[in-house]
Amino acid sequence: MEFEFKRPELEDKEIISSYFAKSPSRSCERTFVNVYLWSRHYKVKYAVIEDALVFRDESDGESFAYPAGESQNIKKAIDTLMEYCREKQIPFQMYNVTPEHFAQLSLWYPGKFQIEYVRDIADYIYETEKLATLAGKKLHGKRNHINKFKNLYPDWTYESISDENVEECFQMALKWRNENGCDDDPEKNAEMCVTLNSLRLFKELELRGGLLRIGGKIVAFSLGEPLCSDTFVVHIEKAFPDIDGAYPMINQQFVQNECMGFTYVNREDDTGAEGLRKAKLSYRPAFLEEKGIVTFASESGSSENSDPENQDRSEEE
Repeated sequence: MEFEFKRPELEDKEIISSYFAKSPSRSCERTFVNVYLWSRHYKVKYAVIEDALVFRDESDGESFAYPAGESQNIKKAIDTLMEYCREKQIPFQMYNVTPEHFAQLSLWYPGKFQIEYVRDIADYIYETEKLATLAGKKLHGKRNHINKFKNLYPDWTYESISDENVEECFQMALKWRNENGCDDDPEKNAEMCVTLNSLRLFKELELRGGLLRIGGKIVAFSLGEPLCSDTFVVHIEKAFPDIDGAYPMINQQFVQNECMGFTYVNREDDTGAEGLRKAKLSYRPAFLEEKGIVTFASESGSSENSDPENQDRSEEE
């Protein structure tokens, strides 16, 4: 049993997006933009199996993302993938499995699988209204940063990114890369490659973006897209660190101008970086979109399916 897996290309946008639309999710990986851009860095390819979309990670053996498509076809694809692994005599494993996916899996195969959630890849989901207003005591520090920005830079302006100004954003990103040691940090460098490709293909990828100017020069920008009917995902946010308040300002302005038609904003994961985790928790997420690794259950039938949200609430207190 063999399947033809291939790296996502621009011409695959329609087919990949159509399968994601059949099984909506708040997980940031469920967009063509994400899988296309990061497949240049990670060894991830896709195939259509049993009329379901399947991604395979080839970086360390073989593992599969939870399939996307109609429910009955997802189950057929999982059955086929299990048979594929049996034939090849390799462990069966699925990654980026959300609690909703695992509930579906448990309904089809009671007691057969276990899940281990990976905290470092959990997406931060915020209420759009709260990011836009920053109302309440717990967010007063963010309001202070924004007020300081407005006082320091009274000539600031916000613009949506368009064909007319996207090249300026590209040049600002190049400057940011040169000033932040990206060449010496493989992960930073990979992220900047994704950022630059996002801007270079801004129109083709149908992204939405926003930027801040001070004195006519771009000092921050943000890029994202609709993820599902009630959630917008912010893929990229860059600001010059020496501009006080630039990050909270572009965060708020982007939400106010580009995201208000959605209930939630997904600001992706923290990669396990301590500083980034602290910053994302400080915005008081409504919840985390947990994702885990699924394997066959142990002989005892124990499951790793704990309640990660309770753990994360305690971190926020």
